[in-house]
Amino acid sequence: MTGLSSHARRLLRIGAAACALACAAPSAAADFDLLSANTLQFTGDARLSIADGPKSWLRGGFGKIDTSGDGNDFRLEPRPGEANLVWTPQLGWALSGVVVGAVNGGERTQAGVSQAYLSYRPMRSQGLAFSARAGLLWPPVSLEHEGLDWHVADSITPSAINSWIGEEVRPVAVEGNLDASLGGQRFRATAAVMAANDTAGTLLTFRGWALNDRKTLAFDRQPLPPLGQDFQGYQAPFTHPLIDLHKGFAHRPGYYAKLAWQPPIPVRIEFFRYDNNANPEDFNADMEWGWRTWFNNVGLVANLGDGTQLKGQALEGRTRMGFSQDGARWVDNRFRSAFALLTHRIGALGLAARVEAFNTRNRGSIIGEEYDEAGWAEMVAAKRDWGKFTGLIELLHVSSKRDQLEEAGLEARQRQTQIQADLRFRW
Repeated sequence: MTGLSSHARRLLRIGAAACALACAAPSAAADFDLLSANTLQFTGDARLSIADGPKSWLRGGFGKIDTSGDGNDFRLEPRPGEANLVWTPQLGWALSGVVVGAVNGGERTQAGVSQAYLSYRPMRSQGLAFSARAGLLWPPVSLEHEGLDWHVADSITPSAINSWIGEEVRPVAVEGNLDASLGGQRFRATAAVMAANDTAGTLLTFRGWALNDRKTLAFDRQPLPPLGQDFQGYQAPFTHPLIDLHKGFAHRPGYYAKLAWQPPIPVRIEFFRYDNNANPEDFNADMEWGWRTWFNNVGLVANLGDGTQLKGQALEGRTRMGFSQDGARWVDNRFRSAFALLTHRIGALGLAARVEAFNTRNRGSIIGEEYDEAGWAEMVAAKRDWGKFTGLIELLHVSSKRDQLEEAGLEARQRQTQIQADLRFRW
């Protein structure tokens, strides 16, 4: 363990303690399955992308998608998407584990762990059900992702909201859930304490919103676009979304909470609140800073009949970083985004269309209005299932304006179009 960071060692110690607790829990032999064909699943995809526009942020540019274009000309790129090995050991009649090893392909290849947690699900009783999770996990925000590999269900590229969740919002958490059915209605309440998500907001400020299906893996870092002169030497050119900057692990725990309501009609409404409780003045030797980030999210799922479904999310939040100067933090960024996704199913064929808008508003003492961003995107997609295989085709267009780009010799207005064909598989 000498080559691991202190954060990695802390997480490993937590995981070892959790596994020891799981193994000590009483269980019948028939409920114990550590390693078999039933506990392993392999998923992945390969894709062909055609895109125009600027260089991707993954290659040190400001492009909003994960594929780099060739200016006004389209660039063709066959590439692997991602590969996931999902391990789900059964540790007792109510206790199980989830470990997902993943490889991200494309513009920047990364390998690591995307989720690793214990799950406790006792029997349901009198209309009530309790469950809990503890470990490295995705908070229950996205309406577009599904499965333990957290893949996008109806398209290839998720919305700007859920792209950002995949990039920067994935803590170490202890989460409890309570389901209740009452008078034809269903309620689900979730509450969690969390840590190791202190830098959430870094990408959203220095790069802005983006649309991609990449997921940040444990201990991997994300590159930042070229920093302005005011932050060169004060901010690392990268960010580790999974990190705890304050002295002592979980010394400043954050939280998230969610309430979902299903009335006796085919509609579900969700409310989600997140606050990482980071100290904006904390920083480490690499000059990665704490970002005090909170947001509220509202979600809606409505089944309209005949295989048609409407999904929507709206998110609004704020992130602050640095010391106070002239009555404001160095960075004070308010951000918001919303989308509506309409899907329709015809047998094995699924169709999807999404429209969305996003913006940021910066009023910090160093980062000001020149970092403000406003944009929109539209997407149409089709998919078809063939047993263990799924084929998808997607057309995505993104338009955004950010005056800060002029400092880098680029046009403030960016427009990008991407066409992708994707083949997914699962075993």
